[in-house]
Amino acid sequence: MKWFKERSILPGFGLSLGFTVLYLGLIVLIPLAAIFVKTSSLSWEQFWHTVTDDRVIASYKLSFGAALIGAGINAVFGFIVAWVLVRYEFPGKRFIDALVDLPFALPTAVAGIALTAIYAPRGWIGSLMEPLGIKTAYSPLGIVIALTFIGIPFVVRTVQPVLQELDKDIEEAAVSLGARRWTIFRRVIFPEVLPALITGFAIAFARAVGEYGSVVFISGNMPMKTEIAPLLIMTKLEQFDYAGATAIALVMLVLSFILLLIVNLLQWRTNRRLLSA
Repeated sequence: MKWFKERSILPGFGLSLGFTVLYLGLIVLIPLAAIFVKTSSLSWEQFWHTVTDDRVIASYKLSFGAALIGAGINAVFGFIVAWVLVRYEFPGKRFIDALVDLPFALPTAVAGIALTAIYAPRGWIGSLMEPLGIKTAYSPLGIVIALTFIGIPFVVRTVQPVLQELDKDIEEAAVSLGARRWTIFRRVIFPEVLPALITGFAIAFARAVGEYGSVVFISGNMPMKTEIAPLLIMTKLEQFDYAGATAIALVMLVLSFILLLIVNLLQWRTNRRLLSA
């Protein structure tokens, strides 16, 4: 205890740590523990039958697959948006910068209704896609569109500060040494931005996996085709099958944790490689 007090510099550590543990316990740990406790009321055979049902497996594939695709699209175009907002000056820049945060402020149900109205067969964009044989609303493509919409701010706002902090003197030095623009981007700029880009991708993916409000309208909710896992959980709850709902939620929690752990390991390795370079 004496060593701890000698090492402590800032006052109030004990109070702050206690508040942090209490806050995380009430908001995060206890709700997550409740999922495990409620699921434990099922026998192993019941649990396995619930989480491996064909309808449930199809919802897993759709939820995680659409989330990965949406996060991947946001990683590419979110980087481009952040690059444009940081590197260029143009009329309406502040408006576009504020527009990026719209998915944060817009209720997800409102976003889902708006996207459905636009991408439905009689909507502005859906009516243009229909003659081409592309079905947007009430299809997996519509789910990807919704998840891309709600995820893009996470990538832009994660990458944007890193681009702003980049030292332009390094780029100018590379130009003076005869490096081409693509070489400068690939060997100077992109390695510095990559950790933030991976973080933005992970956050967008995590947000998309559990999304419900913006997807439930545009998906069409067809079992085995456009039914996402969160909707299936809600269906179980409406049927008072609480153990079945928590079983599905538990599988989603474990899979999400594994995927995020992999992403964090990739980010750690990337940071380590940059520091050793």
